[in-house]
Amino acid sequence: MAENSKKVALVTGASSGFGKLIAETLLRDGLTVYGTSRRERPDTASGVKMRVMDVTDVDSITACVDGVLAEAGRIDVLVNNAGITQNSFVEETQMETARSVFETNFFGLAEATNAVLPAMRAQRSGKIINIASLAGLIGAPGQGYYTATKHAVVGYSKALYHEVAQFGVQVVLLEPGFFKTEIHHNVAGQHNAIADYDTARPAMMQVLDEGIEQGADPQDVADVVSQVVKANNPRLHYRVGTDAFWLPIVNRLLPQGLYNIGIRWRFKL
Repeated sequence: MAENSKKVALVTGASSGFGKLIAETLLRDGLTVYGTSRRERPDTASGVKMRVMDVTDVDSITACVDGVLAEAGRIDVLVNNAGITQNSFVEETQMETARSVFETNFFGLAEATNAVLPAMRAQRSGKIINIASLAGLIGAPGQGYYTATKHAVVGYSKALYHEVAQFGVQVVLLEPGFFKTEIHHNVAGQHNAIADYDTARPAMMQVLDEGIEQGADPQDVADVVSQVVKANNPRLHYRVGTDAFWLPIVNRLLPQGLYNIGIRWRFKL
């Protein structure tokens, strides 16, 4: 395939975790791939073109997208992957921390989408792939504000899906469960410890840590992104991982009270 006929993908948060694997996978699929990170990084040895983008800074987003469009002439795929987590009980979480999680996980995603949409509308084609989470399907104890951002991404994506279909732009939600990634190292802010939570807090953190340590291979998520990019008519929802598939089903089938007891038992509350 000639260089100028390749599809162009922009993957946010591509320095590690899902983003890095997604960028490398799309590159192997034959796309020209631009990955972003908050700090300047060299292009990868395999050929992913790394660019600076801080998704909490509109000017940084605009500069990155404009630069990619000037160099590549188009953007066919946007993978909104950049994100941070929050591990603390809702009452113990500082509002500054809550706002920072929303700025990255939701508003940063929306700003990146807004920056790319004019080019996709003009070319009457494009795919916007938003990395949500199992947390956007359930209420995850100990991650209340992270959960809220992922619920927001789900609702936003559902609305956007309908709004931009008329322009040939497709919107897809990926909703992974627990995977072995480095997101637990990218935790926002501090919490204010409250004595009533002293027993539950370490137990909850153990559950979250074990979920990640025992999680599935994150390449599975990159492979689903690859499938979505290749698909002519992808679905809106792709749930990836055993827990992301079964928990929503269990939620629908069980009486709500029994389901709630199960969630509290799972998180040792």
